[in-house]
Amino acid sequence: MSASELIEKKEIAMEWIDICAVEDIPVLGSRIVRRPVGQDIALFRNAEEQVFALLDECPHKKGPLSQGIVHGTTVTCPLHNWHIGLNDGCAREPDEGCTAKFAVQVVDGRVRLNASEVKSLGV
Repeated sequence: MSASELIEKKEIAMEWIDICAVEDIPVLGSRIVRRPVGQDIALFRNAEEQVFALLDECPHKKGPLSQGIVHGTTVTCPLHNWHIGLNDGCAREPDEGCTAKFAVQVVDGRVRLNASEVKSLGV
């Protein structure tokens, strides 16, 4: 591998932050990622072993989505039972509104978040 390829690979790798092992997120549950600035990020894992990341804030009354119930690709807010899509962060009809969605990578059983989004979304 050439030096320029190594530099490019390193730059790509630096764009993602290693957060935790997939197993650290309970199936049908969540794990909170605290940030020095801004609202926390909630990581979710469904029964199909998919991992999602949303701002830990319902678009309705700012309820903590991390305390909600995961079913399929949706989480139900614990405050008023709004259904929020894990794929897009948006409320399901008839409700309206969205919370920030973060890009997730799972590599070798490790969950990674996009570094620029962690620094900028929901801050």
